[in-house]
Amino acid sequence: MKTILIILLVFFGLKFLIRWATPYLMKYIAKKAGQRFEQAFNGTQGNPNSKKEKEGKVTIDKVPNRKKSQKSTVGDYVDYEEVD
Repeated sequence: MKTILIILLVFFGLKFLIRWATPYLMKYIAKKAGQRFEQAFNGTQGNPNSKKEKEGKVTIDKVPNRKKSQKSTVGDYVDYEEVD
């Protein structure tokens, strides 16, 4: 009987605690998400060392030429004749 009473007391205590703490937890999560969205929108997230370029400036990054890879042959091609 004592065990059942303790289990019920813990259950209702946790239920009350969760109902009391949920609004504060949701406010905290919403605040953090808002900060992350604001950082992403302003472009401050990411590399802090990256240079901000002026508007209208064009940069071209050249991609180095890659050597063509040789085709690997799986086997030799053999003609065949149909036999009737």
